[in-house]
Amino acid sequence: MVKLGVITDGISRDLEHALQVMTEADLEYAELQFVWEKEVGDLDDDEMARLTDLVERYGVKIPCITRHNFVGLLVGNTELGDADHQKHMAALERCFVMAKAFDTKLVRIMSFRKEMIIFGYNGAEVWNASKGAWEQLLVLLEPAVKLAEEHGITLVVETGNNAMVASAYLGRKLIDDLGTDNLKVLWDPANTLYCTEEVYPAGYEILRGGYLGHLHIKDCNVDIAKASVQQCALGTGQMAPILEDLAAALVADQYDGVISLESVYHPTGGTFEEGFQESVGRFKEIFG
Repeated sequence: MVKLGVITDGISRDLEHALQVMTEADLEYAELQFVWEKEVGDLDDDEMARLTDLVERYGVKIPCITRHNFVGLLVGNTELGDADHQKHMAALERCFVMAKAFDTKLVRIMSFRKEMIIFGYNGAEVWNASKGAWEQLLVLLEPAVKLAEEHGITLVVETGNNAMVASAYLGRKLIDDLGTDNLKVLWDPANTLYCTEEVYPAGYEILRGGYLGHLHIKDCNVDIAKASVQQCALGTGQMAPILEDLAAALVADQYDGVISLESVYHPTGGTFEEGFQESVGRFKEIFG
Protein backbone atom coordinates (compact mmCIF):
# COMPACT_ATOMS: atom_id res chain seq x y z
CA MET A 1 0.00 0.00 0.00
CA VAL A 2 1.36 3.43 -0.96
CA LYS A 3 2.19 5.68 1.99
CA LEU A 4 1.59 9.36 1.29
CA GLY A 5 2.39 12.31 3.50
CA VAL A 6 3.43 15.93 3.62
CA ILE A 7 6.10 18.00 5.35
CA THR A 8 3.77 19.78 7.72
CA ASP A 9 5.37 23.23 7.73
CA GLY A 10 4.78 23.36 3.97
CA ILE A 11 1.17 23.93 4.96
CA SER A 12 1.71 25.89 8.17
CA ARG A 13 4.07 26.03 11.14
CA ASP A 14 0.94 26.00 13.27
CA LEU A 15 1.00 22.23 13.67
CA GLU A 16 -2.64 21.74 14.60
CA HIS A 17 -3.76 23.68 11.54
CA ALA A 18 -1.38 21.71 9.33
CA LEU A 19 -2.72 18.42 10.72
CA GLN A 20 -6.29 19.54 10.11
CA VAL A 21 -5.53 20.41 6.49
CA MET A 22 -3.54 17.27 5.71
CA THR A 23 -6.05 14.88 7.26
CA GLU A 24 -8.85 16.59 5.33
CA ALA A 25 -6.76 15.77 2.24
CA ASP A 26 -6.54 12.10 3.36
CA LEU A 27 -2.80 12.14 3.95
CA GLU A 28 -1.64 9.88 6.75
CA TYR A 29 2.03 10.71 7.27
CA ALA A 30 3.07 13.98 8.91
CA GLU A 31 6.75 14.66 8.32
CA LEU A 32 8.14 17.02 10.94
CA GLN A 33 10.63 19.76 10.07
CA PHE A 34 9.59 23.07 11.67
CA VAL A 35 6.95 22.90 14.39
CA TRP A 36 5.66 26.24 15.57
CA GLU A 37 8.81 28.38 15.37
CA LYS A 38 11.36 25.69 16.21
CA GLU A 39 13.11 22.97 14.31
CA VAL A 40 12.34 19.44 15.40
CA GLY A 41 14.87 18.28 17.93
CA ASP A 42 14.78 21.70 19.60
CA LEU A 43 11.40 21.43 21.33
CA ASP A 44 11.25 21.59 25.12
CA ASP A 45 9.36 19.04 27.25
CA ASP A 46 6.10 21.00 27.26
CA GLU A 47 6.21 21.43 23.48
CA MET A 48 6.94 17.74 23.02
CA ALA A 49 3.96 16.85 25.19
CA ARG A 50 1.75 19.15 23.13
CA LEU A 51 3.11 17.70 19.90
CA THR A 52 2.51 14.13 21.10
CA ASP A 53 -1.06 14.98 22.02
CA LEU A 54 -1.76 16.46 18.58
CA VAL A 55 -0.22 13.49 16.76
CA GLU A 56 -2.37 11.08 18.76
CA ARG A 57 -5.51 13.19 18.43
CA TYR A 58 -5.28 13.42 14.63
CA GLY A 59 -4.16 9.83 14.21
CA VAL A 60 -1.19 10.61 11.96
CA LYS A 61 2.10 8.75 11.69
CA ILE A 62 5.56 10.34 11.71
CA PRO A 63 7.78 8.99 8.90
CA CYS A 64 10.93 11.03 9.43
CA ILE A 65 12.45 13.56 11.81
CA THR A 66 13.53 16.11 9.25
CA ARG A 67 15.94 18.48 10.94
CA HIS A 68 18.63 20.34 8.99
CA ASN A 69 21.48 18.49 10.70
CA PHE A 70 24.89 19.55 9.30
CA VAL A 71 23.35 22.04 6.90
CA GLY A 72 25.48 24.91 5.60
CA LEU A 73 28.77 23.98 7.25
CA LEU A 74 31.86 24.15 5.05
CA VAL A 75 33.86 20.94 5.19
CA GLY A 76 37.05 22.96 4.76
CA ASN A 77 36.25 25.05 7.86
CA THR A 78 34.98 22.24 10.07
CA GLU A 79 37.06 19.86 12.12
CA LEU A 80 35.99 16.67 13.83
CA GLY A 81 34.79 17.57 17.32
CA ASP A 82 35.03 21.35 16.98
CA ALA A 83 32.24 23.57 18.35
CA ASP A 84 30.11 23.53 15.19
CA HIS A 85 30.46 19.78 14.75
CA GLN A 86 29.60 19.11 18.39
CA LYS A 87 26.55 21.39 18.17
CA HIS A 88 25.16 19.46 15.21
CA MET A 89 25.99 16.08 16.76
CA ALA A 90 24.09 17.07 19.90
CA ALA A 91 21.08 18.16 17.83
CA LEU A 92 21.25 14.90 15.90
CA GLU A 93 21.10 12.88 19.12
CA ARG A 94 18.04 14.87 20.22
CA CYS A 95 16.44 13.89 16.92
CA PHE A 96 17.13 10.23 17.72
CA VAL A 97 15.26 10.59 21.00
CA MET A 98 12.37 12.24 19.19
CA ALA A 99 12.33 9.54 16.51
CA LYS A 100 12.01 6.83 19.14
CA ALA A 101 9.19 8.73 20.84
CA PHE A 102 7.22 8.61 17.59
CA ASP A 103 8.28 5.10 16.58
CA THR A 104 10.13 6.12 13.44
CA LYS A 105 13.53 4.89 12.34
CA LEU A 106 14.41 7.75 9.97
CA VAL A 107 16.30 10.96 10.79
CA ARG A 108 17.45 13.35 8.09
CA ILE A 109 20.93 14.74 7.73
CA MET A 110 22.27 17.23 5.24
CA SER A 111 25.76 16.99 3.76
CA PHE A 112 27.45 20.28 4.62
CA ARG A 113 27.85 23.11 2.10
CA LYS A 114 28.22 22.41 -1.58
CA GLU A 115 31.61 22.43 -3.27
CA MET A 116 31.09 22.94 -6.99
CA ILE A 117 33.84 20.56 -8.15
CA ILE A 118 34.73 17.74 -5.77
CA PHE A 119 36.63 15.43 -8.09
CA GLY A 120 39.09 16.32 -10.86
CA TYR A 121 41.14 14.41 -13.42
CA ASN A 122 43.84 15.10 -15.99
CA GLY A 123 44.83 18.41 -14.47
CA ALA A 124 41.49 19.39 -12.97
CA GLU A 125 42.54 17.78 -9.70
CA VAL A 126 45.17 20.53 -9.44
CA TRP A 127 43.34 23.53 -10.85
CA ASN A 128 39.62 23.00 -10.30
CA ALA A 129 38.68 20.44 -7.67
CA SER A 130 38.26 21.18 -3.95
CA LYS A 131 41.06 18.88 -2.87
CA GLY A 132 40.23 16.67 0.08
CA ALA A 133 36.64 17.90 0.44
CA TRP A 134 35.04 14.49 -0.07
CA GLU A 135 37.48 12.77 2.25
CA GLN A 136 36.77 15.36 4.95
CA LEU A 137 33.03 14.87 4.48
CA LEU A 138 33.49 11.17 5.24
CA VAL A 139 35.49 11.99 8.37
CA LEU A 140 32.84 14.43 9.62
CA LEU A 141 29.87 12.15 8.96
CA GLU A 142 31.38 8.91 10.25
CA PRO A 143 30.58 9.72 13.92
CA ALA A 144 26.96 10.46 12.96
CA VAL A 145 26.69 7.07 11.28
CA LYS A 146 28.22 5.29 14.28
CA LEU A 147 25.80 7.07 16.61
CA ALA A 148 22.89 6.05 14.40
CA GLU A 149 24.06 2.45 14.49
CA GLU A 150 24.19 2.57 18.30
CA HIS A 151 20.64 3.94 18.47
CA GLY A 152 19.16 1.67 15.81
CA ILE A 153 18.34 4.68 13.63
CA THR A 154 18.66 5.00 9.86
CA LEU A 155 20.03 8.33 8.67
CA VAL A 156 18.70 9.63 5.37
CA VAL A 157 20.93 12.10 3.56
CA GLU A 158 19.00 14.49 1.38
CA THR A 159 20.01 15.32 -2.17
CA GLY A 160 20.23 19.07 -1.61
CA ASN A 161 20.88 21.67 -4.26
CA ASN A 162 23.22 23.54 -1.88
CA ALA A 163 24.79 20.42 -0.38
CA MET A 164 27.81 18.23 -1.06
CA VAL A 165 25.43 15.37 -1.88
CA ALA A 166 23.53 17.00 -4.73
CA SER A 167 22.67 13.92 -6.77
CA ALA A 168 21.56 10.32 -6.49
CA TYR A 169 25.04 9.36 -7.70
CA LEU A 170 26.77 11.17 -4.85
CA GLY A 171 24.27 9.83 -2.32
CA ARG A 172 25.03 6.27 -3.35
CA LYS A 173 28.77 6.98 -3.35
CA LEU A 174 28.57 8.38 0.19
CA ILE A 175 26.82 5.24 1.44
CA ASP A 176 29.32 2.96 -0.30
CA ASP A 177 32.33 4.93 0.93
CA LEU A 178 31.08 4.95 4.53
CA GLY A 179 30.20 1.26 4.28
CA THR A 180 27.08 1.32 6.44
CA ASP A 181 23.56 -0.09 6.39
CA ASN A 182 22.37 2.78 8.60
CA LEU A 183 22.52 5.43 5.89
CA LYS A 184 20.13 5.76 2.95
CA VAL A 185 19.30 8.48 0.45
CA LEU A 186 16.48 10.92 1.06
CA TRP A 187 15.87 11.51 -2.61
CA ASP A 188 14.53 14.89 -3.60
CA PRO A 189 14.59 14.47 -7.37
CA ALA A 190 13.51 18.05 -8.06
CA ASN A 191 16.62 19.25 -6.23
CA THR A 192 18.82 17.12 -8.47
CA LEU A 193 17.59 19.03 -11.51
CA TYR A 194 19.93 21.80 -10.38
CA CYS A 195 22.98 19.57 -10.85
CA THR A 196 21.63 18.34 -14.22
CA GLU A 197 21.25 14.73 -13.14
CA GLU A 198 18.57 12.96 -15.16
CA VAL A 199 15.88 12.07 -12.63
CA TYR A 200 14.32 9.16 -14.47
CA PRO A 201 15.40 6.63 -15.42
CA ALA A 202 19.07 7.39 -14.63
CA GLY A 203 18.78 8.84 -11.12
CA TYR A 204 16.23 6.28 -10.02
CA GLU A 205 18.29 3.42 -11.40
CA ILE A 206 21.28 4.52 -9.29
CA LEU A 207 19.20 4.18 -6.12
CA ARG A 208 17.86 0.73 -6.86
CA GLY A 209 19.17 -2.08 -4.70
CA GLY A 210 18.50 -0.67 -1.26
CA TYR A 211 19.84 2.87 -1.43
CA LEU A 212 16.51 4.73 -1.39
CA GLY A 213 15.28 5.44 2.13
CA HIS A 214 12.76 8.26 1.79
CA LEU A 215 11.30 10.46 -0.93
CA HIS A 216 10.36 14.14 -1.24
CA ILE A 217 8.26 15.20 -4.20
CA LYS A 218 7.81 18.72 -5.54
CA ASP A 219 8.03 20.48 -8.91
CA CYS A 220 10.06 23.44 -10.08
CA ASN A 221 11.78 25.13 -12.99
CA VAL A 222 15.52 25.63 -12.70
CA ASP A 223 17.77 27.98 -14.64
CA ILE A 224 21.34 27.22 -13.66
CA ALA A 225 22.86 29.96 -15.82
CA LYS A 226 20.72 32.52 -13.98
CA ALA A 227 21.25 30.82 -10.59
CA SER A 228 17.50 30.63 -10.06
CA VAL A 229 14.78 28.19 -9.07
CA GLN A 230 11.06 28.81 -9.47
CA GLN A 231 8.80 26.51 -7.46
CA CYS A 232 5.51 25.57 -9.11
CA ALA A 233 2.43 23.44 -8.63
CA LEU A 234 3.10 19.73 -9.00
CA GLY A 235 2.93 18.59 -12.60
CA THR A 236 3.49 22.02 -14.12
CA GLY A 237 7.29 22.24 -14.10
CA GLN A 238 10.34 20.30 -15.24
CA MET A 239 9.36 17.25 -13.18
CA ALA A 240 6.07 16.88 -15.03
CA PRO A 241 7.25 14.60 -17.88
CA ILE A 242 8.64 11.91 -15.56
CA LEU A 243 6.30 11.88 -12.54
CA GLU A 244 3.98 9.12 -13.78
CA ASP A 245 6.86 6.91 -14.92
CA LEU A 246 8.58 7.39 -11.59
CA ALA A 247 5.41 6.51 -9.69
CA ALA A 248 4.98 3.36 -11.77
CA ALA A 249 8.57 2.32 -11.12
CA LEU A 250 8.13 2.75 -7.37
CA VAL A 251 5.07 0.50 -7.46
CA ALA A 252 6.80 -2.09 -9.64
CA ASP A 253 9.78 -2.18 -7.28
CA GLN A 254 7.49 -2.41 -4.22
CA TYR A 255 8.93 0.68 -2.57
CA ASP A 256 7.57 0.52 0.97
CA GLY A 257 8.71 3.90 2.29
CA VAL A 258 6.76 7.12 2.55
CA ILE A 259 6.42 9.63 -0.28
CA SER A 260 6.15 13.13 1.17
CA LEU A 261 4.82 16.12 -0.71
CA GLU A 262 7.23 18.98 -0.08
CA SER A 263 4.91 21.94 -0.35
CA VAL A 264 7.36 24.78 -0.96
CA TYR A 265 5.35 26.48 -3.72
CA HIS A 266 3.01 29.40 -3.25
CA PRO A 267 1.12 31.18 -6.03
CA THR A 268 2.05 34.81 -6.67
CA GLY A 269 0.64 36.83 -3.81
CA GLY A 270 -0.70 33.66 -2.18
CA THR A 271 0.19 31.34 0.69
CA PHE A 272 1.97 28.03 1.00
CA GLU A 273 -1.29 26.45 2.08
CA GLU A 274 -2.82 27.60 -1.22
CA GLY A 275 0.18 26.08 -2.99
CA PHE A 276 -0.44 22.82 -1.14
CA GLN A 277 -4.05 22.80 -2.28
CA GLU A 278 -2.96 23.33 -5.89
CA SER A 279 -0.63 20.31 -5.71
CA VAL A 280 -2.13 17.73 -3.36
CA GLY A 281 -4.79 16.46 -5.78
CA ARG A 282 -2.25 15.76 -8.49
CA PHE A 283 0.14 14.28 -5.91
CA LYS A 284 -2.49 11.74 -4.83
CA GLU A 285 -3.54 11.05 -8.42
CA ILE A 286 0.01 10.22 -9.51
CA PHE A 287 1.44 8.48 -6.44
CA GLY A 288 -1.69 7.14 -4.77
